[in-house]
Parts: sequence; C-alpha cells; structure tokens
Amino acid sequence: MPTASLDVHPPILLFLPARNESATVADVLAAAPSSVEVDGAAFPVELLVVDDGSTDGTGDLARAAGATVIRTDGLGLGAAVRLGLGHAATIGAAAVAFCDADLEYDTAALHDLVAPILDGRADYVVGSRFLGGARRMKPHRHFGNRLLTMLVRAATRDQRDVPLTDGQSGYRALSGSAAAAVDIAHDYNYAQVLTLDLLGRGFRYLEVPIDYAHREIGRSFVRLPTYLRRVVPTAYAVWRTHHDPVLGARSAILRPDRAPRTIGQSSTTKSRKRSRAARQAA
Repeated sequence: MPTASLDVHPPILLFLPARNESATVADVLAAAPSSVEVDGAAFPVELLVVDDGSTDGTGDLARAAGATVIRTDGLGLGAAVRLGLGHAATIGAAAVAFCDADLEYDTAALHDLVAPILDGRADYVVGSRFLGGARRMKPHRHFGNRLLTMLVRAATRDQRDVPLTDGQSGYRALSGSAAAAVDIAHDYNYAQVLTLDLLGRGFRYLEVPIDYAHREIGRSFVRLPTYLRRVVPTAYAVWRTHHDPVLGARSAILRPDRAPRTIGQSSTTKSRKRSRAARQAA
C-alpha cells in the first residue's frame, strides 16, 4: 500500500549576528523552536550564527549548540546582518528572522515574527518592545531609541499603513523576496537603513509586540554620538535615493562615503577583506 506523500516546506532561517557572546549564545539558540506551524503547515527552522570577529569561542559554542556558523574578521553589525540575509537566499528560506545573541530577545517568539509573512500579511515584520505599553530602558537608550524612531517614522510616514513604534528593535523578520532585494548600506549597523530601503522599495511593513529583557552580561557597542555620526548620513542617502533617484545617484557619485552601496560597490580594501574573512565553517 503506497504511503501518503508529505508536504515539504522550505525552511525558516533564524540567525544571530554575534560578537563575543559566549556567555549567552547557546541559551539563545536553545530557546528557538525546531519548526513553526502556520495555517496547518510546519516549516523547519534552521539556525545560523554570524560570528563577527569573536575572540571568546562564540562560534565554537554556537556550532556545538547545533547552528551553522559563518565566521568573519569583524566587519560590523550591518555587514553581519547582510551575510545572514544572503545565506537565507542560498537555502531558499521562506522567511528569515534575526535577533541579538545577548538574551534581550526571546527566540521562542519566532512564530509571532514570521507568521504574518508566511500567511501573506506582510513582507517585513519588526518586533516592537513598545506595543502594548512602554518598556523599561536605561535613560540614554530610551532617549536614543525615541529620537531615531521619530526620524524613521517621519521619513516613512507615506510608505506604510501601520504605526512605527520601535525603530531600533533587534528582532526582525523578512520574506525571502524582501531579504533578496534589500541593500543594507552600512557595515556599522542596519536598523534605520534596512527599514528605509525596504519601505522605499514598496515592501509591506508590520509590527508585532514582543517581550524584552535588559542585557545583563557584556555591553552594547552602541554609543549615541558615534551612532548618529556614522549612521544618520547614510540613512539620509538611502531615503534620498528612494525619494529622488536622480539626486540619490548624484549623491552616490559625489559622496561615496555616505551613499548606499552593495557588497560589490565597496572599496577594494573592504572587498578583499570580505572575500578573505567571510567563510563558512562546517
């Protein structure tokens, strides 16, 4: 008697960009579900850690916890996210999600992030720490988040149908098509340029409420003055490109340090560094 065939669904990729997170990375991976069910269909979850120049064994611990590991020499958070999204394309992921590896975000909530993508409601989902009520944050982080969220909200007000409440969230998900199309124009960080680029390309935006815990081990690399100096000019160039392609292209010619770029458009030095450093361990 022939056996019934089982539907095979493409995977969901969950990846963690991580640098020196040996104290927490295994726990973050352990909390992730092995599959996500949406509308009666079960999608297997594949785990990836982009080990961005760690010196404390983060990659080894992630591999021991069952994740694939991509190792770099420390290109930056934006570059690490770019590599993770690129990996999603190579495995044909139905959706890709990523979050920090420091236990601030709960990977067990993966279903809430990817369900709106898999059921066709959204292309880009951000886990908001502020939907349903304010979260406690350190004062300087709260100020920085509010400032940057306000700027992104103003820049995208005509490109989305729902409110934008958390421009700095570290837990996000994209459809396969959105992940393949986006240009993360900054190696240093991704938050603002990712949202500006995806909404500028017409992808549908949604937020879902998530839990959030204070980081208790290690410290964030973000310092607001440095962040503003390094990210805001590039975010403006991305916004300008989508709102005025002629001026955006001119900005790319006249101010290449502040213009959106892909991996192929980076400087010769950075290209050599990436080709040498971005290698995948079995």
